[in-house]
Amino acid sequence: MANTASAKKAARVIARRTSVNQARRSRMRTFLRKLEDAIASGDKTAAAAALQAAQPEIMRAAQKGVLHKNTASRKVSRLATRVAKIGA
Repeated sequence: MANTASAKKAARVIARRTSVNQARRSRMRTFLRKLEDAIASGDKTAAAAALQAAQPEIMRAAQKGVLHKNTASRKVSRLATRVAKIGA
């Protein structure tokens, strides 16, 4: 357990940031699930719309430090490729 006042404050800050990051990660994953469902359905227009909604969420997660920026870029790139392959 934290002994000093600064360590106690740091523990509170960490708990607060953890909950914020969990919420951001959960929101991003929700958009990804919707995109995965659209890709699985084979509907290119729905998948493209879901990608347009998911891409800013993924990049926002990277900007806020939930994901590394290269990881976010890789995810967006791979998802865009999968959407492009629908109906090809």
